[in-house]
Amino acid sequence: MKNWAFLFPGQGSQYVGMGREFHDNYVEVRELFENANDILKMDIKKLCFEGPDEVLVLTENVQPAITLINLACLTVLRLHEIYPAAAAGHSLGEYSALYAAGAINLQDTLKLVQHRGKFMQEAAIIEPGGMAAIMDLEEEKIREICTLSGAQIANVNCVEQVIITGPEVEVNSAAVLCEKAGAKKCIRLNVSGPWHSRCMEYAREKFNPVLRECVFKDLQIPVVNNVDGEIPQAASEIPDKLSRQICNPVLWRQSMERLIGAGFNHFVEVGPKKVLRGLMRRIDRNVKVLSVEDDASLATFLQAN
Repeated sequence: MKNWAFLFPGQGSQYVGMGREFHDNYVEVRELFENANDILKMDIKKLCFEGPDEVLVLTENVQPAITLINLACLTVLRLHEIYPAAAAGHSLGEYSALYAAGAINLQDTLKLVQHRGKFMQEAAIIEPGGMAAIMDLEEEKIREICTLSGAQIANVNCVEQVIITGPEVEVNSAAVLCEKAGAKKCIRLNVSGPWHSRCMEYAREKFNPVLRECVFKDLQIPVVNNVDGEIPQAASEIPDKLSRQICNPVLWRQSMERLIGAGFNHFVEVGPKKVLRGLMRRIDRNVKVLSVEDDASLATFLQAN
């Protein structure tokens, strides 16, 4: 049996129909959906399976939806007696990782992501903005350009891909400067807000009281967090890191390098799509990385295990 590090995707990995096969094939997953409906006070099953896409993609909807599908995939792996030896989650995915590590229960996990999505959506209305992917430009150069333009780094995904964020004027200015500095591509992202920027300060302030209402426990397995690429040593550290994550960059490359440096070389993306699997191949092609989101990918994973 291999030591698998579980990676949980975040916003952007959603699609209408996600999780349907596991829901139909496992009574435990159906029970999870029923519990989620009760906790969230919404028809989350209809949202995940029927959409429509323009409703699913709304931040306040997609955050609980993706989290539920992540947990459904986790449930199926547990039923096959596959458990994580470590975990990490990309932005929103960090809540799934903390749940997998026993740090928060189901009710608090769903409560947190529902409020997080709602407050981020509100913040984006108050201070609108956008994001752009900068391809093949040194991270330090991008940082210099962000200082000049007023934009911020949102995600350090891998050496070749850094996402910038902020008000539209600042992101556009930074993208132009990045192209002049030699970036291979600067791609505007189809997002509804300037996530992981100072524009989200409203969301962070509104979210902090919700964090204080939740119970956090010590991690049962290591979870590398987004804001500093480190592993919290006590439950008391977790709420502050989740709060800071809303306005601070996701240090994904550094987080994966932390896990690889700790000796993990088998990774599985637990949730919809294969975004993190693709990023891992850019971070280190020597590690094994699979994904589990439906019957076919589960069968491939179980064969590899």
